[in-house]
Amino acid sequence: MSITRIDQTPRMSRIVEHNGTIYLCGQTAKDASKDIKEQTVTTLEKVEELLSKAGSDKKHILSVTIYIRDMKDFSAMNEVWDAWVEEGYQPARACVEARMARPELLVEMSVVAAKK
Repeated sequence: MSITRIDQTPRMSRIVEHNGTIYLCGQTAKDASKDIKEQTVTTLEKVEELLSKAGSDKKHILSVTIYIRDMKDFSAMNEVWDAWVEEGYQPARACVEARMARPELLVEMSVVAAKK
């Protein structure tokens, strides 16, 4: 079984594919100066871009782990999430409060998806 690594850096790969399963590295907002809603929107845009690059899409997401800096933002993040996820394609999901690598980051998502 082969493993494909896409967009590698010395530290990690942005996308790894194995046996038709796609693993994305943790995705964060394009602009960390924005509020939780905007950070969630742009994080999801990055997820979609990477899934497309790997030959998948949001309908093929199997699971997502969402890290948020403060649970006070849980409802606002979910407003964006709920509008983004299509009915009938909700993945398995976990959401936890976590310290981020940079204090201005409010949300990070780790995604596993099936190839189309």
